[in-house]
Amino acid sequence: MIQLKGFKISPVEVEARKKMDLRAGYTVRVWQKVPEKDGKFRLQAFEGLVIARKHGNEPGATFTVRRVASGVGMEKVFPLYAPMIDKIEIIKKVKVRRSKLYYIRDKAAKEIRRRMRKVLVGGKKEKDELIEQVLEGIEIEPVPAEELIDEKIEGTEEIK
Repeated sequence: MIQLKGFKISPVEVEARKKMDLRAGYTVRVWQKVPEKDGKFRLQAFEGLVIARKHGNEPGATFTVRRVASGVGMEKVFPLYAPMIDKIEIIKKVKVRRSKLYYIRDKAAKEIRRRMRKVLVGGKKEKDELIEQVLEGIEIEPVPAEELIDEKIEGTEEIK
C-alpha cells in the first residue's frame, strides 16, 4: 500500500495485467479511481475503442482509448500498470488488420459530415424535425425548408 498526499493506493496485480489480451479494435471499459476531497476514491468508467497499444508488456506499456461523448471525440492514454486503474473490462473483441487505428479519427469526422449532409439534403420531414429540435423551447412557428429555399432574395438574380 502506497501513501500519496493522504490517499492510499493499492498495488497493481502485474501478472494479471501482463496476461491480459488487450489489442487495438477491442471495446473496453476502464474503471479509474478518482480522488475526492475527503481522501476517498470514487470509480469512474471510461468506455471506448482501443486505438493503440504501445510498448508491449514492459513497465511503461500504455493503451489509448477513444470515445465520442456529446459529439466530441475524446481520447485518453492509460498506463497499463497504473495503480489508479481499478479494473479493465473487455466488452467486445473485434479483429482488425492494423495495430494502430489512428485513421478512426478522420473516419469519425467524415461520418459526422455525412450525417449533416443527409439531414440538410434529406426530405422535408427530416428538415422540419431538425428545425423543431433547434427551435424547441422558443415560441416561434417553424417554417418548412422548401418555403425558405423557394423565396427569391431581393437584389439577387438567377444564374443559368
